[in-house]
Amino acid sequence: MTIAGLARESGVGVETVRFYQRRGLIDTPERPSHGGISRSVRRYGPADVHRLRFIRSAQAAGFTLEEIGELLQLDAIDDRAKAREMAASRIAILDQKIAEMQAARSALSRLAHDCGSSEAGPGPILKAFEG
Repeated sequence: MTIAGLARESGVGVETVRFYQRRGLIDTPERPSHGGISRSVRRYGPADVHRLRFIRSAQAAGFTLEEIGELLQLDAIDDRAKAREMAASRIAILDQKIAEMQAARSALSRLAHDCGSSEAGPGPILKAFEG
């Protein structure tokens, strides 16, 4: 498939494909040296689609492009221990963010509840985000 087909199949734009190529996350296939213009178009295959989908999923999980590059290298040499270590580290970071978001949700719930009450006295806005 062409780069446009690869982009479409992977759910990204053509410029995103080119960006990942410049970053070394996906290979740029060679142009065939024979034939006319239509034959000189670079061709991509299912493995390229799979790799692009992995990159997008890894980004959604919070990995940086540098970390994704490292994961791809680890996959190439089958270093599962290091990949497991990176995943565990990412889980710890996500757990921390989840805890922070749950605390923010609790504070917002208190604020919404307290602002809806008809009690007299000082407003609850400033104290909503106190411990």
